[in-house]
Amino acid sequence: MIAELIAFAMSNFTLTFVIVGLIISIVLILYKIKNISHKVVIEYLFSYFLLFSIGFSFIYNFIFHTFFAEMAAAFIGWANSPFQYEVGYASLGIGIAGLIAFKAGVGFRAATVIIPAFFQLGAAGGHIYQMVVAHNFAPGNAGIMFWSDLFLPAIGFILLFLQYKTQKESMHTKK
Repeated sequence: MIAELIAFAMSNFTLTFVIVGLIISIVLILYKIKNISHKVVIEYLFSYFLLFSIGFSFIYNFIFHTFFAEMAAAFIGWANSPFQYEVGYASLGIGIAGLIAFKAGVGFRAATVIIPAFFQLGAAGGHIYQMVVAHNFAPGNAGIMFWSDLFLPAIGFILLFLQYKTQKESMHTKK
């Protein structure tokens, strides 16, 4: 049972990392519950989303696409190709940006959300194409990875908007 849970968590790392980031955010929010503002809640949720769902998740993706390329390709339902390494190194850059964005300003965070969002939405389109044309319903093509490619960009844009909005509101209240 434990081995199956670990295999599920590692195979569905996008879900795993978003859950871990959310749990850490909630724990920190609950720890400061007495004197916490809306702005701080959004900061915790967004910063840990960036750290885990973009930073650690894309670095994990880099490791699998470059060092375990055969396994990654089989999980997606593809044959291995040099494309694996291109995806891997693109993921490394995105992951590093996610680590930096954890403590960065809203401008850097915006770029860090936009780049992987379009990468993921494009990948979702590729997954749909593979499902329709090639009948590829491998877990890495039609499973949680597909849904992550749709929902994680939406979550990122919502959190970015909320942080931008709260920063703008706090600037107006200071004047």
